[in-house]
Amino acid sequence: MNTLAQPVVWIVDDDASIRWVLEKALQGDGIKTRSFDRADALLAAITEQQPEVLLTDIRMPGMDGIEMMGHLDLEASGLPVIVMTAHADLESAVAAFQSGAFEYLPKPFDIDLAVSLVRRASKANQSEVVHEKTTIASISSMIGQASAMQDVFRTIGRLSRSSMNVLITGESGTGKELVAHALHEHSPRASRPFIALNTTAIAADLLESELFGHERGAFTGADSRRIGRFEQADSGTLFLDEIGDMSADLQTRLLRVLAEGEFYRVGGQAPISVDVRVIAATNQDLEQAVAENRFREDLFHRLNVIHIRTPPLRERSGDIPLLLQHYINVAARELEVEPKRLTATAETLLCAFDWPGNVRQLVNVCRRLTVTTPGMEIRASDIPEEVGGNREKSVDPDWIRNLASWAEHQLAIGRLENNDRQTLLAIALPEFERTLIRAALTSSNGRRQEAAQLLGWGRNTLARKIHDLDMDL
Repeated sequence: MNTLAQPVVWIVDDDASIRWVLEKALQGDGIKTRSFDRADALLAAITEQQPEVLLTDIRMPGMDGIEMMGHLDLEASGLPVIVMTAHADLESAVAAFQSGAFEYLPKPFDIDLAVSLVRRASKANQSEVVHEKTTIASISSMIGQASAMQDVFRTIGRLSRSSMNVLITGESGTGKELVAHALHEHSPRASRPFIALNTTAIAADLLESELFGHERGAFTGADSRRIGRFEQADSGTLFLDEIGDMSADLQTRLLRVLAEGEFYRVGGQAPISVDVRVIAATNQDLEQAVAENRFREDLFHRLNVIHIRTPPLRERSGDIPLLLQHYINVAARELEVEPKRLTATAETLLCAFDWPGNVRQLVNVCRRLTVTTPGMEIRASDIPEEVGGNREKSVDPDWIRNLASWAEHQLAIGRLENNDRQTLLAIALPEFERTLIRAALTSSNGRRQEAAQLLGWGRNTLARKIHDLDMDL
């Protein structure tokens, strides 16, 4: 291992521009570099010399970055690897960390961040890291290229070799249970039970029995022993949704299970030991709840070992087209029909909506559109008003089709056959400009300078158009 003050960094990427940018940035920071365009060339070189840090792409011709990492004895060598990829999804992030990556860097990346990561990696003591290979499951509904979602993927990847308790916070509908499933499926407990419970869906007086079970005769109606969710989840994962609404008494009992790993069934005398990973979720501010004495501080710290925040859809609007296409395809499979296609205008309307119900609302809209849209194309006129469509039927984006129908009609009735007749543009263009000028002036309350800007003209051009079109304004 190179122990000089300035680390030696190797770069493997089939994209020459990426290699060039990284080389210039790293060398400008006093870091020595060596570059390769293929993984097999790096593996051949590393038998004779080893870098202090390795930067690798995932998808490359021939051997990919993950396969290459499998040929490197990262645990023995302590070589920190920073994985770069333009295909920044959950599976890539988990695969990178499960293969022993030091960090995961989605493309396009900030070059200063890349240099900073190299510096940090060169100082890290990788000998303490245990690299354990596990089977990678598929959580296809975890979709997102936005940086906020990349943070979620990165955290799931880092936790893929652990069973730490996790607290997931975020607004309703942001996919907290999907994150919990992903944490379980990408963990050493993946083959064991995943038990989910929405604590607000159970009556308060029954929740204790639901969590911990009860003995026969423990209360009226307890005709037989019941195994609670903690026992069902033994050696696996228990997901507790809406944990912020749990009563004070149940918070105390939950704290004991987390602290001691045992509990009593309702009406029971013998302690029951369990090994359960708890993932809790809430849309509340638990720190504020602690400050207001509505939530136990010691329980909060037991749950909040690792914190993941699921971003609302308005913070990841760039992901909306991906989500729309995915869930339209899902709805089609559910209904056993061909998936429908969004027109550009329909997609634009849906992307402009702020989605207060987040991904859950988007999923329901995709199902509704699959059922209610008459043709194979989802048009702007098919979008429900409550999600941004059909605000004014008279100015529906389908005006283009109406214009096409008008032009076809003009041609069909023979109005344009003779050279002395007007052309299509000569008939339509003046009316088109008059209509847009009136709309712009109405929007600007008659202020011509502002109206000209809305139209993309100068003020003199607008004045000339009004005169030439003989508009009485």
